[in-house]
Amino acid sequence: MTAHTEHPSLLDLPPLTAEHFAAVEDKVAALLRTGSDVVAMQGEALLPLEACIRAAAAPGSTALNVVSGPYGETFGGWLRACGAEVVTLDAPFTGAVEAAQVAEALRQHPRIGLVSLVHAEAATGNTNPVAEIGEAVRESGALLMLDAVASVGAEPLLTDAWGVDLCVVGGQKALAGPAGVSAVSVSARAWERIAANAQAPRRSYLSLLDWKQRWLDGGRTTLPHAPAQLEMLALEQAVDRVAAEGLENSIARHRAASAATRAAAHELPGLAPYVVRDQDAAPAATTLRAPEGVDAREVVAAALEAGPRVPLQAAAGALAEEMFRVNHYGRAADRTVVVDTVRALAAGLRTLGVAGAESAGAGAVRSAEAAWDGMASA
Repeated sequence: MTAHTEHPSLLDLPPLTAEHFAAVEDKVAALLRTGSDVVAMQGEALLPLEACIRAAAAPGSTALNVVSGPYGETFGGWLRACGAEVVTLDAPFTGAVEAAQVAEALRQHPRIGLVSLVHAEAATGNTNPVAEIGEAVRESGALLMLDAVASVGAEPLLTDAWGVDLCVVGGQKALAGPAGVSAVSVSARAWERIAANAQAPRRSYLSLLDWKQRWLDGGRTTLPHAPAQLEMLALEQAVDRVAAEGLENSIARHRAASAATRAAAHELPGLAPYVVRDQDAAPAATTLRAPEGVDAREVVAAALEAGPRVPLQAAAGALAEEMFRVNHYGRAADRTVVVDTVRALAAGLRTLGVAGAESAGAGAVRSAEAAWDGMASA
């Protein structure tokens, strides 16, 4: 019979008050650098992402969907399900979309009222220039919806300054927090557009308007339903920890992890960064091409045999054979973790018999350490 262990710190907690819930939202707003309303939604970040699209994309409207990875592809399906005409702008998964491309799409399709964009795609390892894109979107009058789940805490995110109208974040990546709660900031322009959409969800878990009516408009004094208490408390602790470290320090740590991983990849035989240019690489995760003729999933499996705790993950779908990723976000954005990951990859390549792997490990570690230290002193 399996012994049962209680965790008293997780049980029998006093109820989470409306005041405390609102205070957590305010901390998230400060992290997002926004004065707009922030709603903490009681589910993984796909909940507010879908809620934003269902609310802002009215039937017969036109939306520009930038696809730089799998989440952008998901957004396109939701937009079509809302009855919107979707203009798709495909960016190479090996890089980023250019602001000029967005501006040109907006000129060619002046009816576009919503632009959906992923800031950083952890699955493909790229990041998009939101500041420049936001400027082009503002000039067109469209709303900008941003998925910042993999970027918040890992790279600059200036929601108001960049003109982001709907900004969705989660706690499970760079913040090293919970996956079961997320948040969205909603600008005044976005609320107006949502209120004008007769098909925006109401009396639904997807309804932003319900949150506005039952929570925000009442001064955040009465919660509309029982909160996900443990997740909210964990989110608060995650945000507090970033504040204690200093947001700039958290960003620098993630940038150093990215630079170190990419530098090491150039020294390991057969490997190469999947995202070609350094400036297009997401600080939260680095994607790597496997050696020619070697299945990327085999590289991951062999490396995890050598280092079971390193943050490696095989890709999914069409990219599974050629690419894998290093998830150096949150507490894994750490010099020791990155070096251990490089050593595990070198060992895995040796196990697979990749030519040159026998002698490459030490040089790859030195390159990683030099890149980390260079970023730290910059």
